[in-house]
Amino acid sequence: MHSRTALAAIAFAVILVPAGIVAPAQASHGGDDHGGDHGGVRTSGHCGSTRWELKAKHDDGRIELEGEIDSNRSAQKWHWTLKHNGSTSAKGTKRTGGSSGSFEVERRMTDLSGKDHFAFRATHGRTVCRGTISS
Repeated sequence: MHSRTALAAIAFAVILVPAGIVAPAQASHGGDDHGGDHGGVRTSGHCGSTRWELKAKHDDGRIELEGEIDSNRSAQKWHWTLKHNGSTSAKGTKRTGGSSGSFEVERRMTDLSGKDHFAFRATHGRTVCRGTISS
């Protein structure tokens, strides 16, 4: 991120976050931290004390999509939904596991012509996590 852009983003956050206005997360291009994430994008954020992450990358004519919830609490039951261009593509229920109290949902989606828009939503009680990404 260029320093001028970074300063603008910080100023924006300082003004809007205390006012209770939350801007949607923006995707950033992935690096080589996942074995050469060519063409990959990712975005993340928080919903209360829970962290969510959404990643998408092109793979053999399809798009590999991964949504993750990390609540730091094991055995929580979460309901999740993945949407592709506004239509529900997959949904289900998962429990957080391991010492990290997290779960992942991975799907290989059809790479439609033009930009593909994805939404990930996961709920646990009153906690609602959601993110969007385009690839």
